[in-house]
Amino acid sequence: MSDKLLPLSHCLIEQRPSDTPLAYHAGQLYSSGQFINAVEYWAGKLQAQPYSHYALYTEDAYPFAVLLFALLHAGKQIWIPGNNRPGTAGQLEQDCQLLGDWQDGESFDYCLDASADAGRPLSPLNPLARQLVIFTSGSTGQAKPIVKCLNQFQLEIVTLEKYWGEQLGDAEALATVSHQHIYGLLFRVLWPLSAGRCFHSQAYINPETLVNAVRHGPAYWIASPAHLKRLDRQSPWDGIRGLKAIFSSGGALPESAAQQIAADSGQSVIEVYGSSETGGIAWRRQNRVWTLFEGMKLSFVDDKCLLHSPYLQSGDLQLDDQITLLDDGRFMLNGRSDRIVKIEEKRLSLAELEQRLVNEACIDDAHALVFNRNRDVVAVAIVLSPQGKEQLQSQGRHKFIQQLRKALASWFEAVVLPRKWLFVNAIPLTQQGKVQQLLLKTLLDIDSKKLPQALNLEMSGDNIRLDIKVPEDLLYFPDHFMDYPILPGVVQLAWVEHFGKLFFAIDKPFSHLEVVKFTQLIRPGDDLTLVLDWKADSGKLYFNFSTERESHSSGRIVYGGNA
Repeated sequence: MSDKLLPLSHCLIEQRPSDTPLAYHAGQLYSSGQFINAVEYWAGKLQAQPYSHYALYTEDAYPFAVLLFALLHAGKQIWIPGNNRPGTAGQLEQDCQLLGDWQDGESFDYCLDASADAGRPLSPLNPLARQLVIFTSGSTGQAKPIVKCLNQFQLEIVTLEKYWGEQLGDAEALATVSHQHIYGLLFRVLWPLSAGRCFHSQAYINPETLVNAVRHGPAYWIASPAHLKRLDRQSPWDGIRGLKAIFSSGGALPESAAQQIAADSGQSVIEVYGSSETGGIAWRRQNRVWTLFEGMKLSFVDDKCLLHSPYLQSGDLQLDDQITLLDDGRFMLNGRSDRIVKIEEKRLSLAELEQRLVNEACIDDAHALVFNRNRDVVAVAIVLSPQGKEQLQSQGRHKFIQQLRKALASWFEAVVLPRKWLFVNAIPLTQQGKVQQLLLKTLLDIDSKKLPQALNLEMSGDNIRLDIKVPEDLLYFPDHFMDYPILPGVVQLAWVEHFGKLFFAIDKPFSHLEVVKFTQLIRPGDDLTLVLDWKADSGKLYFNFSTERESHSSGRIVYGGNA
C-alpha cells in the first residue's frame, strides 16, 4: 500500500495540506481545503433534509465528488445512474430525491466555493456501510442495481496503487469516460482522491481536447476501447506519447488498435477486465492473455466459471464470460456466455458472428443482436472499411449483402445468418462506452407498416444522416391515395419526431412548426435520406427529406415554446 493513500472513509478527516491541488474544474484549480469546505456545507444542508435516498447525476466529476461525499457524511444512500434521461429520472424519483443535473430540473447551483465555516466538522465514515448503489450497463437488458460499500472500492484502490502507483507518480487524471459508471467512478474520482492526485472534472470528448487540456505536468488517460480504436493517423500522437499511462476498460481492446497505439506513441495500453458486480478482475498489457489481480481466483464447477474475489462481500460469483484457464493461472476471454443464442434450435455465438464479419477486409466493426418475433431474427450493425464503402457503392446494397452472407455461410448454417443489416459510420455507444442496444434494436426492428426501413446511419454530434427506404405496404398508402399512393405530410412529420426523439434528448413538449415545405412527392419504394439537426439551445429540430437530385420536404419542429 502506498504511503500516499488515505482511506476513503477518512480522506476528509486525515486531510492533506489544505492547498494541495485536488481537482481542475471549469477553468479553476480546487484545493483539498476547498473540497472539504464544500463537502461540509452540503453535508449539513443534506443532513437537514428528510430524504434518505438520493439519485446523484452530474455532468462533471468534481461537483459529483463534492455531493457524493456530502451525501455519505450525511448518512444518505446514493444511487448513481448511468444517465439523466427523463425515463431514468422517472424510475428513480419513485424512490429517490433527484440531485444534480437532471434534464427536467432547473440549473443546479453546486455552491463549490463555500466558506470555511459553512458547515459542521466531519466525522470518519463507516467503510462497511452499504450506502452506494451503482448499475450494470444494461447493454443486454435492463440495468440492474448493485449495492456497494466504500471498503470494496478501497480494497481495489490499494491493488491499483500497488500495480501502477509508482508509474503514475503525481500525474493528473484525465478521462474520456463518465464517472457515472463504476470504471470512471473508481479511476477518475475515488482512486485520485485516495492517492492525492489531481483529477480533471470535465470528460474530454476526444483525444485532441484531452491532450490540449494537459496542464504543464504529467498526466494519464482513462479511456475505453470505443475511444482508443478510433485513433487514426491524424490523432495527436505527440501528446499521447507524453502520457504516463493509458487505461482502458469496458470491453476488450482490439489487438489491431493496441498495436497501432504502441507503434505510433510507444504506449502499451493497460486494459482492466471486470464488471459492475465484480470490480476489477484482471489486467493485460499488449497481450492476448489476462493476468489475475492479486487475491483473485478462478475455478470451474459444472462448466461454470466462478470468481473468488476479496472485493465480493458474499461468496463466489459466476462469470458470464467464456473463459479458457491456462496452466500458469492466466486466462483468455472467448466472448460472453450470455451471447449464445438459439435460432430455430440452432446455437449461435453472436460474438463469433461479429468476429467472422470483422475478419472480412470490407468491415471494420460489427455488432449483432437478436429480435424475438414469431421467429427469432438475427440483425447486424456494420461499420465498413474504406474498401467496404467502395464495394457497397459499386455493387449496390443487395449484391453486397449477399456477398457477406456467402462469406458467413462458410462458418454458419443458413438459418442463423443475419436477416437485417444496418450500415453505420460507428457503432453507437453510451457514455460508458457500451453499445446502445435499444437504439440499434429500434432502428433494425422497424414496424414496416408504419415506419421506413433504416439502411445507413451516419452520426456526428447533434447531426444525423439516415438513409431510408419507404415500404410499399405502409398502412397510410391505401387512404392517400388508392390509385396514386403518396406519403402524407403529417406522416413525414411523425417520422421526423420519431427519429428525433430516438437520437436526441428531446424532453420538452411540441410547440409549433416553422418553414415547413413539401416540394416533391414521396412514393412507395422510394429511397431517401433524412437529415436531422438538433439545436438544444433553441429547442429546434431541423429536418430534410431528400434524394441525390432534390429535396422532398424540409422545415423544423420547435419544442418547449421557443420562437
